[in-house]
Amino acid sequence: MSQLEHYPVLHREVINFFKGIEGGYIVDATVGGGGHSFLILKNFPEVKIIGIDKDEYAIKIADQKLKQFEGRYTLIQSSFKDLDAVLDQLGIRYVQGFLFDLGVSIYHLKTGRGFSFQREEPLDMRMDRSQSLTAYHVVNRYPKNLLEKIIFEYGEEKFAKRIVKSILEERKKKPIETTKQLAQIVYRSYPPPLRRGRIHPATKTFQAIRIEVNDELSEIKQGVSKGIDRLEKNGIIQVISFHSLEDRIVKNIFREARKLKKLELLTKKPITPGEEEIKENPPSRSAKLRAGKRI
Repeated sequence: MSQLEHYPVLHREVINFFKGIEGGYIVDATVGGGGHSFLILKNFPEVKIIGIDKDEYAIKIADQKLKQFEGRYTLIQSSFKDLDAVLDQLGIRYVQGFLFDLGVSIYHLKTGRGFSFQREEPLDMRMDRSQSLTAYHVVNRYPKNLLEKIIFEYGEEKFAKRIVKSILEERKKKPIETTKQLAQIVYRSYPPPLRRGRIHPATKTFQAIRIEVNDELSEIKQGVSKGIDRLEKNGIIQVISFHSLEDRIVKNIFREARKLKKLELLTKKPITPGEEEIKENPPSRSAKLRAGKRI
C-alpha cells in the first residue's frame, strides 16, 4: 500500500459512530483527498456527502476518488468556518452528520507549498492559495514579540525566544525563502543534546507558522460550533485533531454544548489509533477523535 493510498485516520471508528444514520447528508468539512467520504458513501448507501475544503487541489483529488458515487456527493471549495453559508447556498437547513479531520493532510505535503521541512520548497503554507498571507511574510516581516508569541503558543515550543533570535539575525542578512533554510535555523537554535530526538526540532515551529497562516484555531472554534447548531436531532458530529491546542478547543466546545443541552458526549476521553493503525500509518499516532450526538 503506497503512502497516498493508506486508509484515512481512525476510519473504523468514524464509520462506527455514523452507524444508525440511514439517509440525508453528512458533511465532510475537511474533505482532503476524499478518503473518509469514500468509506462513508461505500458503507451508507442512502447517505449523500457534502465535501468542503479550502484547497482547490484537494477538491480535484476528492472528485477523482469519489467518481463511482456520482450524484451522491457535492464538493465545494470553502473554509469550514463558513459551513453555514455553504448549507444555506445549497438550501439545506440541517444535516445528519459532520466530520472534521483537522490539520494538514498528505495532499498538502505533496503540493510543494512549504508545509514540510523535509524538502526544499518556498515558504508558503497556504491551504487556500487565493489568500495573501504566506509563511514567507510571517517569517520575514512579523515583529519579534509576535513571532515569539506564535511559536510559543501555537507550537508549544519552549525554545521560542532562541529560535526567533536566530530568525531575526538571519533575516537581517538576507530573506529566509525556503523550508530548508528555516528548518536549519531552528535546528541550530536547539541545544545540541536535543537535536537528535524522535521529533525534528523544526516540527513545532512549522506547526505554529502553518496555524498562523491559515488562521486554523479561529476556524475550528467557528466551524465546530456552527456544525453543532446545524445538526438534526440525533445527528452525529466527529472531530479528529492532531495536537493539544486543537483538541482543547474541541473539548471545550463539546463541554459547553453539553451544558447547554445541545450535545450528548459519545467519547468521555478522545479515541486514539491502535498499534495496528500506527504501524500502517505512522502519522496517525497523534490523532484524537471526539464525537457527540445532537440532543
